[in-house]
Amino acid sequence: MTTSNTGTGAVDPEVRQELERLRDSIDNIDAAVVHMLAERFKATQQVGRLKALHQLPPADPGREARQIDRLRRLAENAKLDPAFAEKFLNFIIAEVIRHHERIADEALTSDGTQDA
Repeated sequence: MTTSNTGTGAVDPEVRQELERLRDSIDNIDAAVVHMLAERFKATQQVGRLKALHQLPPADPGREARQIDRLRRLAENAKLDPAFAEKFLNFIIAEVIRHHERIADEALTSDGTQDA
């Protein structure tokens, strides 16, 4: 391949084609990630409802720590920065806990008793 910049601001057509191919691949991966996150959150919503029904706490620090350790190992095996993977999972965990707290709050009736 030739250089991408000819000095005039024009991009070599071969480089542009390769760039577009790579970006199309990235777009497909991004779509898959969004769909996988949606599926994950559907499952965690069910967990939140089960926890609320049985008056369990929204957070489970032991489970969270095990998941972080597991994800770090998966990231290392996949040649992904484990620190990035941990930050990503911590962000997701915080959102899940927020959802679980909301579900628990919604499960309470106006007189403070748990809905059946």
